[in-house]
Amino acid sequence: MTRTLNILGGAALFAILAAAACGGDSEPSDVGARASASLAGPDGDAMGTVTFTQGPNGVLIEADVHGLSPGAHGFHIHSVGACTPDFTAAGGHYAPGGEGHGLMHEGGSHAGDLPNIHAGADGAARADYFTAAVTLDADADHSLFDDDGSAIIVHAKPDSYGEAPEAGDRVACGVIVRG
Repeated sequence: MTRTLNILGGAALFAILAAAACGGDSEPSDVGARASASLAGPDGDAMGTVTFTQGPNGVLIEADVHGLSPGAHGFHIHSVGACTPDFTAAGGHYAPGGEGHGLMHEGGSHAGDLPNIHAGADGAARADYFTAAVTLDADADHSLFDDDGSAIIVHAKPDSYGEAPEAGDRVACGVIVRG
């Protein structure tokens, strides 16, 4: 009887340690997964890329954009993985939890709200952001790969970070795809 209990106890301990080593429910199963979006302007001209890398605690977003007017531009993840026939096909900001708009929103911001990107005099912008509000893990409720996918949008003006979206026209769009 004691040997059976030791075996069962050992098996239970092994299961707990295995779950901890795999991150349990707190770590996405797709750690290391990558996704990208090829940005294009309204005329179809290439405007850069945005890459997404899943980490154990969120997603690293790396933007390399060109062809912008100098200054700040709103930069958001939108709720639909579509850019055509025009950029409105991307829908509104990605907000799987129903949060309000703006990084300064008292109740929390949309998962798709990101800090502005800033283009230099040459129209190029480079930025790295980290967010725990989204995941590339397909099985999570805040996955960028839900039923209709997601897109990244660059706006003509800076985001106000307030409750009212005021970033202006959509000047670049890219559908987020795995790989």
